[in-house]
Amino acid sequence: METPVGVVDLGRARENVERAVTYCQAHGIAWRPHVKTHKSLEMARLQLELGATGLAVATAHEAEVMSAATGDLLLAHPPASAAKVDRLCGLPRTVDLKVGLDSIEVLRPLARGAAAAGRTFGILVEFDAGLGRTGVVEPAEAVRVAAEAASLPGVRFDGLMFYPGHIRMPRSRQAGRLARLSERIGAFVAALRQAGLPPRVVSGGSTPTMWESHLLAGVTEVRAGTCIYNDRDIVGMGAAAPEHLAYTVLATVISVAVPDGAVVDAGSKALSRETLGSGAPGYGVLFDRPEVIVRAINEEHGILDLSGTDWRPTVGEQLRLVPNHVCVSVNLHDHLWGIEGGDSAARPVWLEGRGRLRVPAGAGPPCAPTRSASKW
Repeated sequence: METPVGVVDLGRARENVERAVTYCQAHGIAWRPHVKTHKSLEMARLQLELGATGLAVATAHEAEVMSAATGDLLLAHPPASAAKVDRLCGLPRTVDLKVGLDSIEVLRPLARGAAAAGRTFGILVEFDAGLGRTGVVEPAEAVRVAAEAASLPGVRFDGLMFYPGHIRMPRSRQAGRLARLSERIGAFVAALRQAGLPPRVVSGGSTPTMWESHLLAGVTEVRAGTCIYNDRDIVGMGAAAPEHLAYTVLATVISVAVPDGAVVDAGSKALSRETLGSGAPGYGVLFDRPEVIVRAINEEHGILDLSGTDWRPTVGEQLRLVPNHVCVSVNLHDHLWGIEGGDSAARPVWLEGRGRLRVPAGAGPPCAPTRSASKW
């Protein structure tokens, strides 16, 4: 393989999906995985075939692509522009689209567009679970947005949505924050019920909190997506074990000239520059030698720290790197290679959901690979 390139262990990915489905079914929770991690129709269909109830997306392009896999989609990102609303209204009629939002300013144009197109979108009112990013802060504000949704043509009020992105510590230390979050969920649900607007859906979840989702009272579905591949961060928090790592970046050693170091051809444009909130150093580790970290990166260079090991790679040797954050790394590649266990044979895993803009028919580069024109 020409490097750097993302590699997916397809057997491990399938086992990770089965693990998520088994957990959710055991606790009576629906699993609606977020496709931002894999960006792939193949992986989305695998999740659905094994028991996922629908998909979560972040962009209009992801919604368009994933509508080929399921008619049950949640856009977990407020569509705050007319262009995005237009694209959502153009989705196939078979798609039941839910939209997460936190303001009437986004709700009303969405409702007008849907009504004009003869459609009805479900609305999940997002509340801030503690991250301080998006979501209404007070239950009264959730009631106000929900009541507006219930009164407008083109939309229907379906329930609540939240993202516990502030809970990013080892599982053994999550209990206190999960308990407080459960109380917060209860306050929003109670306020809506008192207003005559009981939520049918309470959508939450993240991979770091995935396996404690049953502790959050009232949650009906979780949107954990990273758990299909996992990464260094997820393993470090104990939400996955090393044997659950299904994604690596294959890189080639290009230099060993500097003592106690080696340089590979995977830099920030293959791994990303994301660091770990826990303060752990580096931008990734070797898959089979986690004591070797990617100490520094430039755009096309990854610098390995060999000071803590007697192992020394050679120029031309290929290595597999585990990035800190898999979702960002996947998005940096044109396609991935899928392998089955230790089999040396590989096949492409396409990233149809990558990108944002609608591309007019015939506007792609003449050499662009397609399923029909090339098998790579």
